[in-house]
Amino acid sequence: MTIYVLILIVFLILSAVNVLTMPSMNRKSNGNDHVSVLIPMRNEEKNAEAVIQSVLHSSHQNLDIVVLNDHSTDGTAEILKKYQHKITVIEGSKLPDSWVGKVFACHQLSKQAKGEYLLFIDADVRVAPEAISQALWLQKKYDAGLITGFPRFPVRPLLGKLLVPLQHFFIFFHLPNLIANSTLKPAFTAAHGAFMFFERDAYFSSGGHSSVSGSLVEDVHLTRVLKKKGYRCILANVTNSVTCKMYDANKDVWEGFLKNVFNGIGKSKAGAAGVMLFYFAFYFLPLPFAIYGLAGDYIWIIPLLVVWAQTFLIDIATKQSPFHFILMPFSALALIALLSASMMKSILNKGYTWKGRVYKS
Repeated sequence: MTIYVLILIVFLILSAVNVLTMPSMNRKSNGNDHVSVLIPMRNEEKNAEAVIQSVLHSSHQNLDIVVLNDHSTDGTAEILKKYQHKITVIEGSKLPDSWVGKVFACHQLSKQAKGEYLLFIDADVRVAPEAISQALWLQKKYDAGLITGFPRFPVRPLLGKLLVPLQHFFIFFHLPNLIANSTLKPAFTAAHGAFMFFERDAYFSSGGHSSVSGSLVEDVHLTRVLKKKGYRCILANVTNSVTCKMYDANKDVWEGFLKNVFNGIGKSKAGAAGVMLFYFAFYFLPLPFAIYGLAGDYIWIIPLLVVWAQTFLIDIATKQSPFHFILMPFSALALIALLSASMMKSILNKGYTWKGRVYKS
C-alpha cells in the first residue's frame, strides 16, 4: 500500500507542476493585427447567435468573421441571415469522399480568411471580449505558429460530467507541458479544435486542414504537421476566456467521444489496453479500497484522498464545478467503457456517426 500511495502522490506532483507551468491567457496585446475568426456550423441553431455575439463583443476590433453553413437542415441559415451585414456567410460545398466534414469546412473557411491570424472556433464556443487579444499576446510572446487550449467546459448531462472534464485531466497529468511547449517533437502534442489560433504563414505553409483531410482528430494531427514544419505550438490554459458547452445530451457525449478516443491513441490496441488497466488500477480501485478502509483500517482511504486531491487541483485550475472531483472513480469506469466501445467499432470497421454523417473507422 505504501508504494501504491507514493505512486499516486507522484501523479499529484506531476499535475501540480503542469498547473503551475502551463501558459495562461491573462495578458492582452496592444497590437491591432487583423484576425479572421472562422466558424464552421452544421445544424447549430442553438449556438449560432450566441457564438457570433460573443465574437462581435471582442475588444480586439480589427477582425472579420466568416461562418460556413455546412448543409444545415435546422434554423441555422435563418439566424445567419440576421447577421449578414456584420459577418460573411458562405455555403459549404459537397463533402468529398476522402474528407471529414469539419475538416473540409475549416479548409473552405481558410480560403476566405483575410487576416494575418486565423482563429478557428466551434459553434458551441463562447469567447470573452479579451480572448483574441490574449491569444495574440501569447503568439507574440512565444513567436508561435499556433496557440491552442482546452476551454472551460460547463457540463450538464451525467455522462458529460464523467467524461468531458477528463480532457483537462489528461493534459495536466499525462502531457509534460514544459516539454510540449518547447519541443518540435510531434509526440509531445495536444490541441483542442474548439480554439485554434494560427499565424497565417504557419497555417498555409504547413498545408492547413488539407494536410489532415481524413482525420477524426484533426486538431492534434494538424498541430503535429506544424511542428514537423518547424513551427512552435503552444498549449495554454484558456479557461479564463474561452468556454465550450460541448454536449446537451448523454447520447451526444457518447457519440462525440466515441469517434475520437481510440483514434486519439493511434488506434493502438496495446495502448488502449494499457490506458484501461492504468485507470482501473489507479483511479477506480481507490474507491473500493476506501470503502474497505471505512471498516477501521483507515490507511486504505488514503489513495482515494490523493486521487481526489489531484482531480480537485486540476478542476480548480480549469474552472470546473467545485465538487466534480468526487466523481473521478466513476469517470475512470466511463472512460474504460468508452474506450472499449470505440476500439471494438474500429476493429469491426463499423464506422462512427456524427452530425448525420458516418465516418470509416
